[in-house]
Amino acid sequence: MKTATGPAADQPAEDEFLWLEDIHGDRQLDWVRSRNERTEQLLSRTGFEQTEQRLLEVLDASDRIPMVAKRGDWYYNFWRDGEHPRGLWRRTDWDSYRAGNPQWQLLLDVDELSRSEGTEWVWGGARFLHPADGGPYRRALVVLSPDGGDASRYREFDVEDLGFVPGGFDIPTAKSQVSWAGPDALHVGTDFGPGSMTTSSYPRTARLLRRGQALDAAELEFEVPADHMMAYVARDQTPGFERDLAVDIIDFYRSRSYLRRDGDWTRIEVPEDVTVDLHRQWLVMRPRTDWEANGTVYPAGSLLAADLDAFLAGDRNLQVLFRPDPETSLQSWSWTRDFLLLNLLRNVSSEILVVDPADGWRARPLEACPPLHSVDAYAVDDEDEAAGNDYWLVSTGFLTPSTLSRGTLGADAAGPETIRTSPAYFDTADYTVEQHFADSADGTRVPYFQVAPRSLVLDGGNPTLLNGYGGFEASLTPAYSGVVGRGWLERRTTGPDGVERRGVYVLANIRGGGEYGPDWHRAALQANRHRAYEDFAAVAEDLIRRKVTSREHLGCTGRSNGGLLVGNMLTTYPHLFGAVSCGVPLLDMRRYTKLSAGYSWIAEYGDPDDPEQWEFIRTFSPYHLVKPGTDYPPTLIWTATSDDRVGPVQARKMAARMEALGVDRVWFHEALEGGHAGAADNRQAARMHAMSYEFLWEALTGGLAEGR
Repeated sequence: MKTATGPAADQPAEDEFLWLEDIHGDRQLDWVRSRNERTEQLLSRTGFEQTEQRLLEVLDASDRIPMVAKRGDWYYNFWRDGEHPRGLWRRTDWDSYRAGNPQWQLLLDVDELSRSEGTEWVWGGARFLHPADGGPYRRALVVLSPDGGDASRYREFDVEDLGFVPGGFDIPTAKSQVSWAGPDALHVGTDFGPGSMTTSSYPRTARLLRRGQALDAAELEFEVPADHMMAYVARDQTPGFERDLAVDIIDFYRSRSYLRRDGDWTRIEVPEDVTVDLHRQWLVMRPRTDWEANGTVYPAGSLLAADLDAFLAGDRNLQVLFRPDPETSLQSWSWTRDFLLLNLLRNVSSEILVVDPADGWRARPLEACPPLHSVDAYAVDDEDEAAGNDYWLVSTGFLTPSTLSRGTLGADAAGPETIRTSPAYFDTADYTVEQHFADSADGTRVPYFQVAPRSLVLDGGNPTLLNGYGGFEASLTPAYSGVVGRGWLERRTTGPDGVERRGVYVLANIRGGGEYGPDWHRAALQANRHRAYEDFAAVAEDLIRRKVTSREHLGCTGRSNGGLLVGNMLTTYPHLFGAVSCGVPLLDMRRYTKLSAGYSWIAEYGDPDDPEQWEFIRTFSPYHLVKPGTDYPPTLIWTATSDDRVGPVQARKMAARMEALGVDRVWFHEALEGGHAGAADNRQAARMHAMSYEFLWEALTGGLAEGR
């Protein structure tokens, strides 16, 4: 992270707020505290505390589904609630879990660990060592962040002895990539000192660390140029197919994959924008752009398979497992022992296919998925002798609480059997879900979901929240959320006309996302970034045209890249919105590559240090688009001090610049911990959501007194 307290040589003189980039400086934190106090005073006059408590009840609810991951005979879960805000790592057996009242064995109490070590640890997961010769899983690398950021510590844990291994592996806190290389060795990518990290702030090298060896003595295995995103080495631990794979991640959309063969790295010769996946003898590939191989053109977003050994020997006869069409895209895939599950979206509703390699890769539907819902299928444990073809099925919708089911593929086909159903956290009886399409500026039809009361009056008076993202090929799909339900949909207000209004929630599937595959994403890359913003504005205009809402009652929200999205709504389309909530955002696109992990996003946005590219980047850099005298809607900009991915400084600088230009309806809040998620535990998450919802509701219903 580059910090500064005064103008830098590469920084335009007009950036008078460069000093706020010193994240932990006393003067800077005093500035933060003063803005936090103003925002908290504003919210104290609303129902903020009640909203926060209602949302916390959802997040801490003891009857929500405890999702599990199977390792050997055990099912592992990480759980947070009111008594355990930092969380419990625990496990149970299948019969107990299936019966509905699991008997949990506690492995690690993160709250107690935090108290005993004097560090507020945030759980980051566990990575197991595959046992030898069919023995039980025992050793794991536990990942813990001291503040909720991406920088984490890796510590060896024994699930049988219920504790950290004395003298075991312990990789200090850094932005690291660590995986098992065997029972007594790790593949480690971390901060080894000068020159070991990329410009994107991720590991540039991967090294082999043997048990008992000092970290600085680890043997170099693999390295990439400093201007690439990251180096990574991992071991495929599948019995009978053990092998090392190295990946040179060039940027978000390009990489080079290598297999270790006879001690040397052999590249898997595919174009850099082809995603590579290995499963036993199979090589599976997904191109991001059209790929011509052996005289055949395979379209972007398709899924292809080949025998790995044959492919490495030069055979380019590829099997097409999935071919996209204008309405259908592949979102993910998962291998059971003998089958491949494909999760698709058709007009942003789920479909699932089962592909059978033993039957000429024939594909068939798994089961009918309900319309306007999201359903995801994935393997339970493809290495298990008895359950190798079992799969989990998770289904959800805006008004449908999530359900976890389990089924079996193949000769022993069964299910899916419902294992758990989440309770309802708000009353959905009077609501309905609809999908609409808006026409963007270039004529592209853009889908969006609308969740609204059945009795919705189309007169423009309904408080409406529009959410979006539009980047990095990430898809926004229907999902049940008690937080959205309680935080927005259940709210009521009575307008000047005496008509009771309830919240309307809208989710926009704009370009830049992955709802229609890589072409949908690529349509809004770099110089075409404006298309994502035109799409979002078109949805806002369609809601107003249909009289669902009006500018006065329409708010928008977004986080991270979604924060950049709503930052552009604020600066370019202020006439469409009555309020904006902008979370952990990118906003200064002149400096973003020099802040935190920003350099890694050049493939998405472009390089502002290239004068030609800066010419189009500046057109969507909100920090440079704020103008005095503009009627900006009430705006809340919020972030976290410990966010080491985007960082808090862009939010700080945007708020400071708006204040300096005389914008009096801008509020700022910075959580002192929580990382890029903005929250390190459920209470912080409840506070973050409540702050955003309360601010937007008050702004859209006339409740904000300050600045009006």
